[in-house]
Amino acid sequence: MKRKQKNKTSAGFIPLIKTLGGSIREYKKASILTPLFVMVEVVLECLIPYIMTLLLGTISYISGTNQNSDPLIEKIVIFLSHGAAEPNLLLVILQFGLGLIFTAFVSLLCGARSGKYCATASSGFAKNLRKDIYSRIQGFSFSNIDKFSTASLVTRLTTDVTNVEMSYMMIIRTAIRAPFMLIFSLIMAFTINAQMALIFLCTSPILAIGLYFIMTKAIPFFNRIFHKYDAMNESVEENVRGMRVVKSYVREDYEMEKFEKASSSVKEDFVKAEKLIALNTPLMNFCVYFGIIAIYIVGSILIIKSNQSLLQLTELQSFMTYSFQILMSLMMVSMIMVMVIMSYASAQRICEVLNEKSSILSPENAVTEVKDGSVEFDNVNFKYSEKAENYALSDINLKIESGETVGIIGATGSSKTSLVQLIPRLYDVNEGSVKVAGVDVRNYDLEVLRNAVAMVLQKNVLFSGTIKENMRWGDKNATDEEIMHACKLAQADEFIQGFPDKYDTYIEQGGVNVSGGQKQRLCIARALLKKPKILILDDSTSAVDTKTDALIRQALRSYMPETTKIIIAQRIASVQEADKILIMDGGTITAMGKHEDLIKNNAIYKELYYSQNKEAK
Repeated sequence: MKRKQKNKTSAGFIPLIKTLGGSIREYKKASILTPLFVMVEVVLECLIPYIMTLLLGTISYISGTNQNSDPLIEKIVIFLSHGAAEPNLLLVILQFGLGLIFTAFVSLLCGARSGKYCATASSGFAKNLRKDIYSRIQGFSFSNIDKFSTASLVTRLTTDVTNVEMSYMMIIRTAIRAPFMLIFSLIMAFTINAQMALIFLCTSPILAIGLYFIMTKAIPFFNRIFHKYDAMNESVEENVRGMRVVKSYVREDYEMEKFEKASSSVKEDFVKAEKLIALNTPLMNFCVYFGIIAIYIVGSILIIKSNQSLLQLTELQSFMTYSFQILMSLMMVSMIMVMVIMSYASAQRICEVLNEKSSILSPENAVTEVKDGSVEFDNVNFKYSEKAENYALSDINLKIESGETVGIIGATGSSKTSLVQLIPRLYDVNEGSVKVAGVDVRNYDLEVLRNAVAMVLQKNVLFSGTIKENMRWGDKNATDEEIMHACKLAQADEFIQGFPDKYDTYIEQGGVNVSGGQKQRLCIARALLKKPKILILDDSTSAVDTKTDALIRQALRSYMPETTKIIIAQRIASVQEADKILIMDGGTITAMGKHEDLIKNNAIYKELYYSQNKEAK
């Protein structure tokens, strides 16, 4: 099983890169220039110790302290002294010094440019990635959203994107710098003395095997950690949203204990993962320091036995410089491995969202006009998941003429909301069809269809911003007069005028600074501004008094007589004037008719009516 999982991970790596690579876009130039500048910087950094070796060798040659002549040194001395019989030592040192200063300056300049381009590329990539994820979420159907929890999507947009951004930043800069410096340092070491350089190659396989072991063992832990992060964030979100309930039931200790368990579970997995990753440093130090000790021992023996003919003291000093460069390279490789291990799990989670295709899309050659507000359900069967055993709606046959007012009542869980959610195609039917204006909703352009349907949901949502800004969700071009008129129809103008800033009053996130009834009326006004062909009120007046409810219904009749109105309610008073009333139970329509017919012929409706209207009884 483990082997199969590894193959699956390996096989998915290339598609993972392709998916994430699509978010680079306009930052490709910066992403390419970063490693190019890094390469030049590394080459120059590695040349500086070699130039120092040549300088020291040249000084020894001119001063006569080194009896073993090097043909390369001789050529350099002749070139710098312009063929003079007695080379000027100070002039040679000055020329070497200027060359070193120039090399260091260019290296510094390249490092600065690579840092600038790296910051631009990584932050731009993260910006595009967040935008792509957010855009993908906006296109999801309800069934797609059901697959991901809200907390999980927030974690993917924040923590996961940050991890991938850090990893990308290290890949285009550090991941180029570290291997390139490692390779170039080894090349320079072989140039100085091939026998000594072989010592580095002996330790490389040990380090590579160790890093591979750590990576394969740590990745499953990080996969598990991020799923637990989702659960922990979901607990926080749920607690904050329901803070009033928590306090009213004095359940703070219970919520703290629940959060502590989730937090401890994340900590335990992090500790296990970090224990594995912590092996990086001792393993790397062992390999590097073993190499340095071996260089000192072998180098000292070669210098003493050969009287510096096989290895000179200046070359040994350069070797030590390259050893530390290799040490730094390995340290950077270790950091990269840690970041890549962490970000790989994040990248997979991001790609899950980016690769998720909406289950509801506009068809080719879609219908782009909704002619009227007539609705027809033809042998509709619906369930929320293909795996679900029972249907949420069964054998639904219903015809609503354009401009009719239809009331729907039924017990909690009778699928009243499920029924109306099929009209704007928030979900698709499993069997049968839903038609609007005689056209199957699956043949409409989604934007056109949903613009023709205004739906005030059970959970009324207001966004942070002024009342005017919230109203313009219904019509972004609505004038102040149109907004005021819609609010008057929804019986919201009266309380808005009582606010100090009136229609410029700022609504806090979630509408916490307005009451439930005020929130419902504002949401109804927002829906009216759409001027829809079909208006759906899903228990949208439950928090207002009966008088206000009656005024809203009266305004709807007079303001939009040609609009089809579907009203889901618990109070019979909210629907008794409807052209037809549906009684739903267990996902089916058990009775349908006018108020007068149902009160005579339907025992359930009659009992409900009298229980709500004792005086009538």
